[in-house]
Amino acid sequence: MKRLFRKYHRTIGIIICIPLMLTVLTGILTTIVREWSINTGLSSSLLLRIHTGEILHLEAIYPIFNGLGLIGLLVTGISMSGLLNRKKRSDLNN
Repeated sequence: MKRLFRKYHRTIGIIICIPLMLTVLTGILTTIVREWSINTGLSSSLLLRIHTGEILHLEAIYPIFNGLGLIGLLVTGISMSGLLNRKKRSDLNN
Protein backbone atom coordinates (compact mmCIF):
# COMPACT_ATOMS: atom_id res chain seq x y z
CA MET A 1 0.00 0.00 0.00
CA LYS A 2 2.82 2.38 0.88
CA ARG A 3 4.46 1.67 -2.47
CA LEU A 4 1.26 2.65 -4.26
CA PHE A 5 0.96 5.86 -2.23
CA ARG A 6 4.62 6.69 -3.00
CA LYS A 7 3.86 6.32 -6.69
CA TYR A 8 0.80 8.58 -6.44
CA HIS A 9 2.67 11.07 -4.25
CA ARG A 10 5.52 11.30 -6.75
CA THR A 11 3.16 11.72 -9.71
CA ILE A 12 1.04 14.36 -8.00
CA GLY A 13 4.17 16.20 -6.87
CA ILE A 14 5.56 16.36 -10.39
CA ILE A 15 2.26 17.57 -11.86
CA ILE A 16 1.51 20.21 -9.22
CA CYS A 17 5.08 21.52 -8.81
CA ILE A 18 5.01 24.33 -11.40
CA PRO A 19 1.57 25.77 -10.55
CA LEU A 20 2.38 25.75 -6.83
CA MET A 21 5.78 27.37 -7.36
CA LEU A 22 4.15 30.08 -9.48
CA THR A 23 1.53 30.68 -6.81
CA VAL A 24 4.06 30.87 -3.99
CA LEU A 25 6.61 33.03 -5.81
CA THR A 26 4.08 35.50 -7.22
CA GLY A 27 2.39 35.76 -3.81
CA ILE A 28 5.70 36.59 -2.17
CA LEU A 29 6.71 39.04 -4.90
CA THR A 30 3.32 40.78 -4.79
CA THR A 31 3.71 41.32 -1.07
CA ILE A 32 7.24 42.64 -1.51
CA VAL A 33 6.21 45.03 -4.30
CA ARG A 34 3.14 46.33 -2.46
CA GLU A 35 4.32 46.50 1.14
CA TRP A 36 8.02 47.27 0.85
CA SER A 37 7.90 49.36 -2.33
CA ILE A 38 10.82 47.46 -3.84
CA ASN A 39 11.07 47.91 -7.58
CA THR A 40 11.25 44.48 -9.20
CA GLY A 41 10.35 45.70 -12.66
CA LEU A 42 7.00 43.92 -12.41
CA SER A 43 3.74 45.56 -11.45
CA SER A 44 1.71 44.08 -8.65
CA SER A 45 -1.30 43.77 -10.98
CA LEU A 46 0.70 41.59 -13.38
CA LEU A 47 1.95 39.48 -10.49
CA LEU A 48 -1.61 39.03 -9.22
CA ARG A 49 -2.79 38.02 -12.69
CA ILE A 50 -0.12 35.32 -12.74
CA HIS A 51 -0.86 34.39 -9.11
CA THR A 52 -4.56 33.78 -9.76
CA GLY A 53 -4.10 32.16 -13.18
CA GLU A 54 -5.95 35.01 -14.87
CA ILE A 55 -3.10 35.57 -17.32
CA LEU A 56 -3.77 32.12 -18.84
CA HIS A 57 -7.57 32.48 -18.47
CA LEU A 58 -7.57 29.72 -15.84
CA GLU A 59 -8.83 31.80 -12.91
CA ALA A 60 -11.89 29.57 -12.49
CA ILE A 61 -9.96 26.30 -12.10
CA TYR A 62 -6.44 27.35 -11.03
CA PRO A 63 -7.20 27.60 -7.28
CA ILE A 64 -9.19 24.36 -7.40
CA PHE A 65 -6.31 22.62 -9.18
CA ASN A 66 -3.80 23.89 -6.61
CA GLY A 67 -6.09 22.95 -3.72
CA LEU A 68 -6.83 19.45 -4.96
CA GLY A 69 -3.15 18.89 -5.68
CA LEU A 70 -2.20 19.92 -2.15
CA ILE A 71 -4.93 17.75 -0.64
CA GLY A 72 -3.66 14.81 -2.69
CA LEU A 73 -0.10 15.41 -1.49
CA LEU A 74 -1.28 15.70 2.12
CA VAL A 75 -3.32 12.50 2.00
CA THR A 76 -0.61 10.43 0.35
CA GLY A 77 2.12 11.96 2.54
CA ILE A 78 0.26 11.39 5.80
CA SER A 79 -0.68 7.85 4.83
CA MET A 80 2.95 7.05 4.04
CA SER A 81 4.15 8.56 7.31
CA GLY A 82 2.25 6.03 9.40
CA LEU A 83 0.29 8.63 11.39
CA LEU A 84 -2.97 6.96 10.47
CA ASN A 85 -2.01 3.43 11.49
CA ARG A 86 -4.63 1.81 13.71
CA LYS A 87 -2.12 -0.22 15.70
CA LYS A 88 -1.64 0.98 19.25
CA ARG A 89 1.75 1.20 20.87
CA SER A 90 0.73 -1.23 23.61
CA ASP A 91 -0.10 -3.85 20.96
CA LEU A 92 3.38 -3.49 19.48
CA ASN A 93 5.07 -4.06 22.86
CA ASN A 94 3.24 -7.34 23.61
